[in-house]
Amino acid sequence: MQPQESGFSGQIRSLLALADAPLRTMPLLPAAPAEGPQLDRLRQMAPEDLFAQPVQDRDFAKCVQAGLYLYFSALDEAHTIAQGIPSASGSYWHGILHRQEGDWSNAKYWFRRVGAHAVLAEMGKAAKAAWDPLAFIDRCAAAAARSSASFSRASISRR
Repeated sequence: MQPQESGFSGQIRSLLALADAPLRTMPLLPAAPAEGPQLDRLRQMAPEDLFAQPVQDRDFAKCVQAGLYLYFSALDEAHTIAQGIPSASGSYWHGILHRQEGDWSNAKYWFRRVGAHAVLAEMGKAAKAAWDPLAFIDRCAAAAARSSASFSRASISRR
């Protein structure tokens, strides 16, 4: 999907991609922050700066900002913002952050605080099944363990 087709505001669109470049693939595991002009610009923006119209819900705007930091693998900034949002949406982003960095028990803690959030219902529709974020975290942990074991076996066999 091209950013222009996404319905994002101009500010958010300009942070997600330069000109007509496709959206960056967000890594499932931690990566070094995607340093560049977009991340530099995001670091200079307040949550309200992301939107063309006045912000009615500052916590929502902060959730968008936390999500953008996650998109750029800027985990420290995303964490600082997410832990300061006292809503279910803040807990959701906090849980995603810890899931992304492989802190499984902490991710589960935050997803337990999310409760029955509308985004989980939407994810269930897309998956055509009830979405269980705790089960997803377990699957991520199992995949990471298999990947780590494969990596260890491969490095031993090359010695």
